[in-house]
Amino acid sequence: MQNGHSAPVVQLPMRQGAPRITIPSVMELWDPGTAGLLRLPSGRLVRGRGLRKPLPAGQSPTFGLYLLGKAPAEFPWPNRWVRWPEFGLPTEPASLRAAVREAWQRSSSERVELACAGGRGRTGTALACLAILDGVPPQQAVAFVRAGYDRHAVETPWQRWFVSNFGGQTGRG
Repeated sequence: MQNGHSAPVVQLPMRQGAPRITIPSVMELWDPGTAGLLRLPSGRLVRGRGLRKPLPAGQSPTFGLYLLGKAPAEFPWPNRWVRWPEFGLPTEPASLRAAVREAWQRSSSERVELACAGGRGRTGTALACLAILDGVPPQQAVAFVRAGYDRHAVETPWQRWFVSNFGGQTGRG
């Protein structure tokens, strides 16, 4: 058990007469009722949140992508930091693209969290980029995140511009 939740299990096929072995699955996904989740078209669940608020009760992430102007405090789970000033754009867009791609890949089998200080502008922008990797057309990604995560996500015109241009800079997978 981890964080009060039992891990999913996998039943391995065995030859006839052999004892049945049950092992925990490597997939450790979010409980669907977790606050701040965005369900991507593929069915993957990713949590967005603001770091100014306390860590939500329940499951902890198994990977975090943190979007802040300065390095965050340490977390007890693997994570990646992208320098991104508040209300601005990432200082190294290529680094963000690589980090979002990693988050998307991990989200198929891990509890992935994206967060900035407030949980709306930078987090919403990165979630929209993640949605593009998952198949949402770039011109619909901001609306997708606002409908599924936070109606105030992606706060500035240049953040919307960044999302609309993200699709041409990177491909899925």
